[in-house]
Amino acid sequence: MWGRVRRIGDKLVDRLRAEGRTGREERPHNLFEAAATYVAACAEDDQERIDEAAGWVSPEALAFGVNELACRAVVTLARERGASPRAVARELLGLPAV
Repeated sequence: MWGRVRRIGDKLVDRLRAEGRTGREERPHNLFEAAATYVAACAEDDQERIDEAAGWVSPEALAFGVNELACRAVVTLARERGASPRAVARELLGLPAV
């Protein structure tokens, strides 16, 4: 029974994906690609790329991706600097050490 439900679901997803294409074969962007492009564009003050990346996924997904990117960046910098993630985050934001 579950196999049949799954096959029907797979067909539905395939059909929706096919309808969403605009005549060119291009894979959809995922939220991490959108977040990386969005954050890099913000750092470079490239409004065109900011707008483009923001349109790739829902605002909620973009917010999640940006949050995940920030967390990973802070953890990586903390490891490189031998400091705590809290200290690195505060330093990046220009806040006084606690």
